[in-house]
Amino acid sequence: MTKSSWRMSVAVAAIAGQLAVTAAPAWAFCGFYVAQADANLFNKASKVVLAWDDGSMAVTMASDYQGDPKEFAVVIPVPTFIERKQIGIVETKVIDHLDRYTAPRLVEYRDEDPCAPQVRMMMSATAGMPRPAAAMGEVKRQKVVVEASYEVGEYDIQILSAQESDGLIEYLTDNGYRIPDGASDVLGSYIKQKMRFFVAKVNLARMKLEGAGFIRPLQVRYESKKFMLPIRLGTVNASGPQDLIVYALTRRGRVEATNYRTVKIPSNMDVPLYVKAAFGDFYKALFERQVAREDMHAVFLEYAWNMGWCDPCAADPLSVAEMNQLGARWLDPSEPRRFGMAAFATRLHVRYDAAHFPEDLQLQETKDSTNFQGRYVLRHPWSGAASCTAGDAYWRGLPARFEKEAQTLTDLTGWQLADVKQTMETTGQSFVPKTEGLGPFLERLFR
Repeated sequence: MTKSSWRMSVAVAAIAGQLAVTAAPAWAFCGFYVAQADANLFNKASKVVLAWDDGSMAVTMASDYQGDPKEFAVVIPVPTFIERKQIGIVETKVIDHLDRYTAPRLVEYRDEDPCAPQVRMMMSATAGMPRPAAAMGEVKRQKVVVEASYEVGEYDIQILSAQESDGLIEYLTDNGYRIPDGASDVLGSYIKQKMRFFVAKVNLARMKLEGAGFIRPLQVRYESKKFMLPIRLGTVNASGPQDLIVYALTRRGRVEATNYRTVKIPSNMDVPLYVKAAFGDFYKALFERQVAREDMHAVFLEYAWNMGWCDPCAADPLSVAEMNQLGARWLDPSEPRRFGMAAFATRLHVRYDAAHFPEDLQLQETKDSTNFQGRYVLRHPWSGAASCTAGDAYWRGLPARFEKEAQTLTDLTGWQLADVKQTMETTGQSFVPKTEGLGPFLERLFR
């Protein structure tokens, strides 16, 4: 196994509205979704789904590994012995669906005629069997125990325990795993916690029989008092910081880290119209700027919302059957999705390395069910005539609005203000007030 493939694999292991008539411009929290910033924007990004229900944990790992499948392997610390019935395979499309559904999004509105009565809408937030294995307790060199061996789809899986990290490394090396320098201390810390090791490799013959052309996500389920995600193995041989996106499904409220700050990504800001054509670049720059501001010591919240509804939706909502697949087995598959269901989704985004994240992620489900999403807004100006006093004020206010959008974009991304304003000008957002079709007041003003 190559060093790069080890890095990629352990990165996975790291695993009702009120209506009121008003003359003010209309707004609504709902909008027309036009773009999303999914996990594919980020290189070296691993995706892990955690379904947590008061001590019952399901961890689903989606690999970003690219290369020969025979070189793929994953080593995951787990807190307890794992039986065959606790292991499964999830279809990649289900995790991709959850990624799209929770991704930061871009929405757009079009201003109404400023001379017509407007409707203000306010959205309420209340609204297989194991194959014969080495005998249980059989001691390998330096006290490595193969507690069980399983065949799960295209994977060969072993559950190991060890008393010494050197012995574990020697065993893994003898079985075709290339262990990077520096792994001994990290593995040793898990051994001291009496954790076991879930080790999986791809069996090419069975992969062919399964008809899988790619490595499918693995899921492991277990009981544990600790709601945590081990990430330190992902830092051992990494060539630089890595991105980890955690999708957590819980019954009640959002999930946050307890040993690192959880910070909401900036949200609900108007940005220039040209961002629509460059939303990926915009969000990457925004995220990198936030990471720098927090000195890479924070976990970023990108989405927190009850799974019964969304506004706006960046993808079609997940079905109950899909949520069951991802580990939310407390949901009754015979019941349809409904408003305020007992399922809450949290999306956390971490950029990490060994220096800034020396500890595994310790997590908790909070009682906070407040909805939040990374959301950025395009507002298209009214394009018709508006000859009224309100229209005069509207036209007069557009340059200041555009100026604020430019400054917001600069603050979010670090892009140069002069460059932002020039691009706005060339794409039709002028900082000079319109002088044709104005109301009587501004017609006189600009003569």
